[in-house]
Amino acid sequence: MDYIKGKIRTKIYQNDNGFFVGIFKIKETSDEAMQDFLNKTITISGVILDPNEEETYILTGEYIRHERFGYQYKFLNYEKEKPTGEDAVIEYLSSPLIKGCGEKTARKIVETLGENAIDLIKENVSNLYLVPNMSEKKAAAIYSSILAHSSSDDLIIELKKFGFSMNESTRIINKFKDNTGIFLHENLYLFKKIIDFKKLDNIYLKNFASDTPLRKKECLLETMRNISDSVGDIYSYAEEIYETLKNNFKIILEKEEFTNLLEELIKNNYIVKTHDRYYLKENYVEEHDIAEALLKINNLPKKEIPSFDNSLHILEESLQVTYNLDQKKAVLNALENRITIISGGPGTGKTTIINAITKMYIEINKLAPIEILSHIALLAPTGRAAKKLAESTHIPAMTIHRYLKWNKDTNDFGVNEYNKNNHALIIVDEVSMIDTHLFAALLKGINSNIQLILVGDTFQLPSVGAGLVLNDLVKSNLFSYNPLEHIYRQSANSYIAYLAKEIKEHNLSENFTQKHDDYNFLEVPSSNITNIIKEICDKSLEKGLKLDDIQILAPMYKGENGIDNLNVKLQELFNPPVKEKKGIKYFDITYRENDKVLQLVNNPDCNVYNGDIGYIAKIETKLIPKKKEIITIDFDGNYVEYAKEDLYMIKHAYAITIHKSQGSEFAHVIMPISKNYYKMLYNKLIYTGVSRAKKSLVIVGEKTAFLMAVNNNFSETRKTSLCEVLMHKI
Repeated sequence: MDYIKGKIRTKIYQNDNGFFVGIFKIKETSDEAMQDFLNKTITISGVILDPNEEETYILTGEYIRHERFGYQYKFLNYEKEKPTGEDAVIEYLSSPLIKGCGEKTARKIVETLGENAIDLIKENVSNLYLVPNMSEKKAAAIYSSILAHSSSDDLIIELKKFGFSMNESTRIINKFKDNTGIFLHENLYLFKKIIDFKKLDNIYLKNFASDTPLRKKECLLETMRNISDSVGDIYSYAEEIYETLKNNFKIILEKEEFTNLLEELIKNNYIVKTHDRYYLKENYVEEHDIAEALLKINNLPKKEIPSFDNSLHILEESLQVTYNLDQKKAVLNALENRITIISGGPGTGKTTIINAITKMYIEINKLAPIEILSHIALLAPTGRAAKKLAESTHIPAMTIHRYLKWNKDTNDFGVNEYNKNNHALIIVDEVSMIDTHLFAALLKGINSNIQLILVGDTFQLPSVGAGLVLNDLVKSNLFSYNPLEHIYRQSANSYIAYLAKEIKEHNLSENFTQKHDDYNFLEVPSSNITNIIKEICDKSLEKGLKLDDIQILAPMYKGENGIDNLNVKLQELFNPPVKEKKGIKYFDITYRENDKVLQLVNNPDCNVYNGDIGYIAKIETKLIPKKKEIITIDFDGNYVEYAKEDLYMIKHAYAITIHKSQGSEFAHVIMPISKNYYKMLYNKLIYTGVSRAKKSLVIVGEKTAFLMAVNNNFSETRKTSLCEVLMHKI
């Protein structure tokens, strides 16, 4: 059967069953009808597993005209072309490392000089003149580039032969330097610090036997990490490790061999076992580090606060507020105790209390304005949460990562047990978002002679990373805990805060669909949700609301009412294409100037963090040092530049996930609810989404789906042991 051969350039669509639609560049074909498409791109469709833009594919099928989507190559079978040594040399020569040599020239060089082309060029530049149409200038550029990289070119080609991409090979050599060759042959899993484990395992399987002791050990450890990362557990049981290892890596062991493998990993200090619980060493150590640090802080003497009532009364008069008994108690406890936890839902006054604590602490300690920042640190897990904290207290706040001077390249913190910060009062907001690893790092970076105030909402979604820090600290009953229950109305007919409380208590009022000053439930069928959201946004703009005021929060990315589709539709509304606006295509997404975007990863070098929202200020082509498209994004006055290859760090933010909204507040929230969201409909998720709304909330969708979500508690199980460690029970 006739074939086409080439590489995937862009993914357009792929479902869970592997059906794939994408853009494919043809480099070779045996089909006469496809000859006109050589070195051009076409649309392809068919079933393919794990499509990879770095692989060369051979597809067999036929070129058809789809009634709805036009012409496309419908492939029935595919295979990956096995790379040869010549392929690796061609890719190296045509990489950015070698000046003056594109793919066409690289192929000519290899066709003329063969697989040993690099060695022949290094031996004598004149060998390049054997290549047809090779100019003296081009030969000199290629020769000097090869000499400049002579220490690494053999390694790069070897890494390429193993299956690593050019970019990955360069990163590996930059990181591991002289050890690269040793690691590659003895244990390439050591590259997992910078290369995805699944990719490493696939490369290992191509080059080594699948049942080696090394692979079994590494895959078992990765299995435990997968369990920890996917569900947030700190420890696992043997049965679930065994089953997940079998399902994820197709490694089936006899029970005795599995037990022996666990014992070996325990003996070599990779795993810790207590009773029937198995911990990754780092998870075990971090929980114990947290407990030890907190108990040391908490055992220090309390502070005495003379004339507290009088000082608070003066503060109330100056701020024109009146604190209730719970709030007064929370402020006093925070100023007296070494560790204080303050928890409450929306509208209960957490921000008001933080403001009171900081102002009274400054007054009690007679701090001059110049002394405040050296005594007080205000922290939050996200940039938006830090900004909110700073706005409410008028004291600069920052993310925990920035406070600890996180290095994204090494994933280490510059502030640590050997280089501590010396603040006397630290207030951390949105603590429910903080995982065990980050909290352990924070406690290592601060002195024990401190007052630590932890503020959050114990009912919100747990941290993305492993652990359940805030809830475990509360459950231990060892620290001053101040729950806030009283809700402060924004108006006589406000409802958002009450709805959040009803969701939390599984006790929805019968009229939860009734309209209020700040709330509306629009019951519409799933098929019409997206259209209604567009209508609401359109009317909001007509009323004078700005795009920054409006945020759509949805539970998941996929589906007709998923975030990906909503962003496409809402981009058409909020930022349609016009001639004056520049755009850039990244896979199947088009970004335009003025687009609202969400940062997906922490980038402390640029002071931008996961969850930050900004706007594309400019798209331009820069010619120095070489031609490159640059996208400049404005994050509240912080302008950050992205090259096209960096755009994996962002997504459109007209609609974002409820998970990504944590730590943020939005003036007006629109939240779609549909049965199509399946298991993402659960109580804590909906509660978190509702509690993000500050001025108004509109829920659009199915009443039955909303009720189903409120009554679904599936997220309540995480295996952690911090509470037990604190109480010396394990």
